[in-house]
Amino acid sequence: MSLAQQNIRLPSLATIRAFESAARLGSFGRAAEELCITASAVGKRITQLEALLGQPLFERGSRGVALTAIGHEYLEQIETALHLLSNVSLHHRAQKPRDSLRLVTTPSFGHWVLGPHLHEFMRAHPNLDLSVVMSIPYLDIGPTQADLWIRFGLGRYPGAVSELLTDDVVFPVCSPEYLHRHGPLRRPSDLQLNHLLHSPLDPWKPWFEAAGLDWPEPEEGISYFDLGMAMAAACAGQGVMIARRSLASDSLQSGQLVAPFPITAAPDSHYYLCHDASMPLVGGRLSFSLWLRDLCRRIPRFPLGD
Repeated sequence: MSLAQQNIRLPSLATIRAFESAARLGSFGRAAEELCITASAVGKRITQLEALLGQPLFERGSRGVALTAIGHEYLEQIETALHLLSNVSLHHRAQKPRDSLRLVTTPSFGHWVLGPHLHEFMRAHPNLDLSVVMSIPYLDIGPTQADLWIRFGLGRYPGAVSELLTDDVVFPVCSPEYLHRHGPLRRPSDLQLNHLLHSPLDPWKPWFEAAGLDWPEPEEGISYFDLGMAMAAACAGQGVMIARRSLASDSLQSGQLVAPFPITAAPDSHYYLCHDASMPLVGGRLSFSLWLRDLCRRIPRFPLGD
């Protein structure tokens, strides 16, 4: 049964505070100073409390006031109640304030690296609200306001501190179905009879040179200005693409993609974590940067060409 159903009249917190202060300090006057009210107001509140309880709480005399036996008993009870109320307030004040983080990332890195793992970071930082916004790296278009940027390029960005995230290598990949239909691919020169997916973001030329092929950059067909789209096309069995380890790792592990050759090449561009040089890494920015470094270190360096 609730208190309302029991029709219990509860004393106001103001009367209880006046009683507790006067009982603890032994004086209506000193209680008035503590509560920043007049001594007559203290006396009036205590009188109201006594009327509600139907019992005298103080013996009033020329030398001051003293608790009655009922007063002593009531003081013990309300001290427990006030302590509980105080703890509830302290609990709410002690809760960590929510933090926010605005991250700008390239679509490919966001989809193939961050997307499958962001829940790990959020589980470890429940008081942080994360906003992930996409940019267009080839055109260098993206939101101007951000706490952190994941950028694709050479790592030189005026006014920003850049940290290398991925020490990538690139190599050809295709789907198992494509390899079954158009293979086998035993030697790099076997690619001559295959459809090569191409993107200016990760050109074929460095890998051709590493494989000893004096071939020009492919130009026929679709030119993908997003590595994620090229990856999706390769997964769908549309051809062979040059992939980087950081993006293709999960698809290679799951068997969605295969790498037919053990030859790799070093690309010119890599992924960097950037922040404004005038804003030190603290709070959520620091937590996310540490987590992201660890995530990139965990990208498998599996053997190719198996």
